[in-house]
Amino acid sequence: MSGSLAVPAISLKNFDTRKDEITQQLVEAAEKTGFFTLVDHGITIDDINSQFAKSEAYFALPHEVKARIPHDIRTNNGWEYKSQIRQSTGTADQKESLWIQRDSEWPTDEEVPNFRDTTKRFMGKCEEISKRVLACFSTSLGFSEDHLNKAMDVEAPDNLSQMRLLHYMASEDAVGTWRAGNHTDIGCLTLLFQRDGEDGLEICPGRESHNDHAIGDTFYPLPAETGPIVVNIGDMLMAWSDDRFKANFHHVRAKDIGKSPDRYSIAYFNAGRKNVIMQGPLKRQYVSQ
Repeated sequence: MSGSLAVPAISLKNFDTRKDEITQQLVEAAEKTGFFTLVDHGITIDDINSQFAKSEAYFALPHEVKARIPHDIRTNNGWEYKSQIRQSTGTADQKESLWIQRDSEWPTDEEVPNFRDTTKRFMGKCEEISKRVLACFSTSLGFSEDHLNKAMDVEAPDNLSQMRLLHYMASEDAVGTWRAGNHTDIGCLTLLFQRDGEDGLEICPGRESHNDHAIGDTFYPLPAETGPIVVNIGDMLMAWSDDRFKANFHHVRAKDIGKSPDRYSIAYFNAGRKNVIMQGPLKRQYVSQ
């Protein structure tokens, strides 16, 4: 890791009247770095803090309570603890997470009061922002405005879009610790929420890696901030754009010296439906399954 990288901040203010301008900014970011942040997006700081509070309350539960909803590899929903092993590191990511969809199993109100209601409202806000961004990408690729949104319809029975609540546990000896190894996101478009001071996310621009997992390439820190949404292109959208948009490598690194405190983040993953055909302007064909 060295230097710094300018990640564009794109305002969604007055979206309907600025759609062409916003589309141009989104496309430029997708083609150059594959990462950008959204501001003036309509989700308030109170909304974000409220969702983080529910996440913290859930992860504070005893393991035996969280294990009531075990991770199911068939649906990719449920709670997992240090079970995700990256090919880039060969070791388990130092985190726990809860994957959820609208109709998946949820923590009860007895376990975390109002968890489901709060989280479903937050997911709905993420869906609305995603629809705007995906509409811009659709038209930029020559599709109808609703093309990508139909492919990621959260009301469809084969919907694969999900929210993931993440907790990276504190470490007393952070040297050499990877909280999440090098990877790209398999989905279409990721919305990531972070909190002030809970740094660790680092990105490798484009997809010009020296090997399959960007090992040895330069990664740049992206400081955590409450409010702006960090957005990155996933493998599906890279395929849909015929590699025009870049799904770049990123990881989460622990601090190099001394104690690395707890880190929480919230990710909303937009993904193509299970039976959708992914085909870009060049008519290549992919099936997401």
